[in-house]
Amino acid sequence: MRHVLASLARRWLSLHEEVTSLSWHLKQQTKTAAPQLVEAVGIGPDTAADMLIAAGDNTDRIRSESAFAKLCGVNPIPASSGKTHRHRLNRGGNRQANAALYRTVIVRMRWHQPTIDYVERRTAEGLTKREIIRCLKRYVAREVYRLLPPSNVVDYSRAAASDPSPQAA
Repeated sequence: MRHVLASLARRWLSLHEEVTSLSWHLKQQTKTAAPQLVEAVGIGPDTAADMLIAAGDNTDRIRSESAFAKLCGVNPIPASSGKTHRHRLNRGGNRQANAALYRTVIVRMRWHQPTIDYVERRTAEGLTKREIIRCLKRYVAREVYRLLPPSNVVDYSRAAASDPSPQAA
């Protein structure tokens, strides 16, 4: 049993070092590719990487913020019936980008005062939490679209080679 536990501990330490190194490199590359995106409230390196991956190497192919919202699956789809006028979430699009937007919205709902005020106002208007999150995801998608670099011209291999490793820092 002692041998097995020691082996598992060594494996865990090895994987922990690998995760730390990869996280550091991801942070450096997202900062290099889109520094304003990483600095936005609620958007960390992981979320920024998801957004950059969703946009692709050629961000010029996305013509408008509504096209980016559709790509992320946060464009509203009418779900009206009779006198009720509602919208529902789009179940299509890039699910990883959608999940990244959701994480950003949840962080902002907890820590970003303008978002907290917005949630209180929309709750007073009678919207459900799900509807408020849908609206906020669309708003964040607009913001992310404006913060995306015009085209992905960063040479990642050169950026990674010039940065020191996290162990040396």
